[in-house]
Amino acid sequence: MAPAEHDALAVREQLFHERVRECLICTLLFASLYVLCHFIITHFKKHTDFAEVHDDEDAAVNRIALGLCTFTLAVSLGAVLLLPFSIISNEVLLSFPHNYYMQWLNGSLVHGLWNLVFLFSNLSLVFLMPFAYFFTESEGFAGSKKGIMARVYETSVVLLLLTLLVLGMVWVASAIVDKDAASRESLYALWEYYLPYLYSCISLFGVLLLLLCTPFGLSTMFTVTGKLLVKPRLLEDLDEQLSCTRFEEASVSRRVSSGKASCWLHLNVGLLREQLVAIQSKRRALELRRRASPWQRNLGYPLAMLCLLALTGVSVLVVCFHVLELLLDDAAMPRGIQDASLGQVSFSMLGSFGAALQVVLILYLMLSSVVGFYSSPLFTRLLPERQGTPLPKIIGNCVSLLVLSSALPVFSRTLGITRFDLLGDFGRFNWLGNFYIVFLYNMLFAALTTLCLVKKVTWAVQAELLRALGLHKLPLPVPCSRPLGERR
Repeated sequence: MAPAEHDALAVREQLFHERVRECLICTLLFASLYVLCHFIITHFKKHTDFAEVHDDEDAAVNRIALGLCTFTLAVSLGAVLLLPFSIISNEVLLSFPHNYYMQWLNGSLVHGLWNLVFLFSNLSLVFLMPFAYFFTESEGFAGSKKGIMARVYETSVVLLLLTLLVLGMVWVASAIVDKDAASRESLYALWEYYLPYLYSCISLFGVLLLLLCTPFGLSTMFTVTGKLLVKPRLLEDLDEQLSCTRFEEASVSRRVSSGKASCWLHLNVGLLREQLVAIQSKRRALELRRRASPWQRNLGYPLAMLCLLALTGVSVLVVCFHVLELLLDDAAMPRGIQDASLGQVSFSMLGSFGAALQVVLILYLMLSSVVGFYSSPLFTRLLPERQGTPLPKIIGNCVSLLVLSSALPVFSRTLGITRFDLLGDFGRFNWLGNFYIVFLYNMLFAALTTLCLVKKVTWAVQAELLRALGLHKLPLPVPCSRPLGERR
């Protein structure tokens, strides 16, 4: 064999081994996410929906739908970890450029992960989740033989009709927005143009949803932290409060157990029971605060609140700095690239510390958006319950989390949280190149987050001062109302 042929064969062999290695790594990563999401959904699902004693066919259909939900949730978690994994990989390659054990971590692997997440996100949103919902609601066509296959046929027909409807609506919307004939004809290429265009609309909706949920979630996280942790109190005697609460509980408990009313007072037992439950919960809260150590009471809550304040403040400062960059430099606009060149330059001016801060901020904003989503009045009903969440609600939760998580890379790059450019089809969204949309989005995020932060901190400080001075116990002034027949 000639030396040139031997070298070409060695190159092809190396490419083959790299491709196999990337496939194995992607499979292991997704399998790990799938197992984790299976345990999460099993923790929340309603067991009566999967009992074979009730109906074998319905139980089998629900298990298939549950597998599709687990797949979608795994894709959502992969979309959340996509940008942090890329940033960490770049910093690792910068720190260990010639390490033998880091040869598997390269730009080709990261680019492949971005493409897979984009593909599976489209697949889950457009086909799998609608199929799972229609599959659980289907019964088969009238006159056909009952069974799982009859349900599959009915679901496939309904899904095909829905796909044609959505395709027509997007085509009409594209024709109205963009009057260029070439753009309308390009929608006929389903895989090349239609799915990225549809996903662009979905990502825009997800980014807008993140914009609304994140500031509300930041405000909610301050409130939740105050409820979960033991807050220090100034000028407060816990022993006296606990003693008064115990006396009040004993008095109400005796009235409930006796069930007798005096000759001049009507006794409402139901109202007394509710009052007793409220007093008992207050007593348990006071006992928990009394058992807490001084370190936990005086250090845990302040540190947690300082961390939340610091992360929120840093996020606002980064966004404000990015607004200035947008006004001065066109390179600050989010853009997409097709080649992931990792290990050449850090994506933060602060080096590894800045990259770690970017990862923390991305995960923090995602967590706050999820908290804000489930705390908003519109989506409170979607909040899952332990061992009591029906399958339609699980499907709704998976779709909502996928919309939020798949928009996270675009959300982070649009706000300037990271300088890591969008890879693959994530950078093909039409609205990313519009300066006015990106600039207005950054300004709205900074304004809403600052407003929620100032409002929450101001009210918390005011409440603590009133409680410390004892002014919260003062009665509120009641306006005097003049009788109807009384003269001045």
